Amino acid sequence: MANRYLLGFDVGSSSVKASLVEVESGQTAVTAFYPKSEAPMIAVKAGWAEQEPQMWWDNAKLALRQVMADSGITGKEIVAIGISYQMHGLVCVDKNREVLRPSIIWCDSRAVPYGERAFQELGSDYCLSHLLNSPGNFTASKLAWVKENEPALYERIDKIMLPGDYIAMKLSGEVCTTISGLSEGMMWDFKGKCPAKSLLDYYGFDEHILANIVPTFAVQGEVSRAAAAETGLREATPISYRAGDQPNNAVSLNVFNPGEIASTAGTSGVVYGVLGDVNYDVKSRVNTFAHANYTLEQDRLGVLLCINGTGILNAWVHRNVTPDIGYADMNQLAETAPIGSEGVSIIPFGNGSERVLENKEVDCSIHGLNFNKHSKAHIVRAAQEGIVFSFCYGMEIMRDMGMDIRKIHAGNANMFLSPLFRDTLAGVSGATIELYETDGSVGAAKGAGMGAGIYKNHEEAFSTLRKLAVIEPEEHLKAAYADAYARWKSVLNNYINQ
Repeated sequence: MANRYLLGFDVGSSSVKASLVEVESGQTAVTAFYPKSEAPMIAVKAGWAEQEPQMWWDNAKLALRQVMADSGITGKEIVAIGISYQMHGLVCVDKNREVLRPSIIWCDSRAVPYGERAFQELGSDYCLSHLLNSPGNFTASKLAWVKENEPALYERIDKIMLPGDYIAMKLSGEVCTTISGLSEGMMWDFKGKCPAKSLLDYYGFDEHILANIVPTFAVQGEVSRAAAAETGLREATPISYRAGDQPNNAVSLNVFNPGEIASTAGTSGVVYGVLGDVNYDVKSRVNTFAHANYTLEQDRLGVLLCINGTGILNAWVHRNVTPDIGYADMNQLAETAPIGSEGVSIIPFGNGSERVLENKEVDCSIHGLNFNKHSKAHIVRAAQEGIVFSFCYGMEIMRDMGMDIRKIHAGNANMFLSPLFRDTLAGVSGATIELYETDGSVGAAKGAGMGAGIYKNHEEAFSTLRKLAVIEPEEHLKAAYADAYARWKSVLNNYINQ
């Protein structure tokens, strides 16, 4: 029997990545991404960020062409397609499925006043208990901006979509979305378990503007004859999975059950945990969406904590404190200082307003520095500890929401390459850390295998996920970590309340 392959796309704002995963072995055959330099954004005004959806499609085709050429695999061998995508974007199409304007993407801030006004006028009780968040700067608020500022164009809109829905439309010719997708746009009512009619009515949106809802893991459409001719894929290949990048990152790391955590720590850091009951943070310091495996019958929520000042702080320290050595040597240098950095605490929030601090914009700061006893090693260690402590600060909110955090899954990349960072996170949180080798496009491919029924469940789909390391909390160091964290938290509270 010929080998069978799963195709996963990861549609980011910088590039589109494609991976082919061999069904039986679960191994990645080949991966490619386009463009090779960062994809452009359109910024007509300060705070605006747009991209042309056609660019995503063009880059997806280029990445697909390369993986097929590099592997020698033909479209006939690809049995299912999955899609991961940048969250919160707005794509508007007319009745002919033509895009009406560039997509307003996740980092565009023009809709903030619309979401804040909706939160005040609809009331925090409704927004938090039904939407689990403030309407904020999410997709529904972006559409409200279009309605008010581009009324003639708004009248031509037949359907709105998220970036992943658009790629699925280009592949199948059909417009559909998921409950998880609607929830990330603040258009899902978790109490009514239906589209958020009160929010739609408040903004004056007709419910028919929403795409048809399909399950996250299911055959959502099939490759059309036109798309097959354009891409080399086989006509009628099922498109059987789509999810936003953060839920998909959790899927990629086999995070499906309550209490499981997926974490990343690049320029900014994310802790994404699964909650088994509908709940929210009354101060809206974390975002809550439907996880990829949420259904009407089973509540599975993804609670998203984002910290802006993570890898960007570590890179700043490397550039300005230890420019003459590499990151691996810098990590070793940090380990020469003791836990708690002998009293040095670094508050890592220096990259814009932090949602976990109720949207305060707090600069990074160093506290407790003594010129007579502290060295570069203390500063480097305090920076990594400060990042970990900010994660744990947010995880306390998640625990207050009912999440029992025992295990953290992470990819072996960025800050998680540092043993000190990993040991500190395990030591302070009390959770076991498991490091894996995976990425978003591979996770999307395996999700497609689940949605198409090729894999019977996530245990089978991710049975070959390569575990690189397991880091357990060290009981004899528990008190030292707890003392260092308590001191950091005291410094933070004094700093933000001064």
